[in-house]
Amino acid sequence: MSKWPDNEGKPWSAADKAKLKQLAKENTPTRVIGLKLGRTENAIYSKAQELGVSLKPTNQSPYG
Repeated sequence: MSKWPDNEGKPWSAADKAKLKQLAKENTPTRVIGLKLGRTENAIYSKAQELGVSLKPTNQSPYG
């Protein structure tokens, strides 16, 4: 049985939101952001959408 993240179900602090924005800006993978913030990937996606933060990589070639 997998362990739930540390911050599961807890409100997001201003520091958490700032960290999410910074990590997304640095093109950090969603899974890594979740691990660093102690949140699930779904929580990262939801909060990013709420804050208007794009999680799409900005500097990758479409041709691999």
